[in-house]
Amino acid sequence: QVQLVESGGGLVQPGGSLRLSCVSPGTKFSFYSMGWYRQTPGEQRELVAEINSAGLTKYAESVKGRFTISRNSTENMVDLQMNSLKFEDTADYYCNARGMTITARSYNYWGRGTRVTVSS
Repeated sequence: QVQLVESGGGLVQPGGSLRLSCVSPGTKFSFYSMGWYRQTPGEQRELVAEINSAGLTKYAESVKGRFTISRNSTENMVDLQMNSLKFEDTADYYCNARGMTITARSYNYWGRGTRVTVSS
């Protein structure tokens, strides 16, 4: 059973920073892509950032220049450094891992989420 475990959420003032981390303990294969999504009540979950096994990254326009995603592929760990946080970054953040196994089975795993609240 693949698990994604997030940590690092919390309350921060506007302009502050937080670092989210996600690990997948016990997973015996390397995920193709790992990333972070976020969701607010009544809204669809949206991509924040993702990074693939080659190190290629993709960011939402709203976070470019403020957030940085990094990854340890060997350990199936992914971090999201969030700087210059804004009120609108408040959301539940979810770790994601997706790809296809060598037997051509696709997978798409989610963590349970960690809450980020930006408030003064």
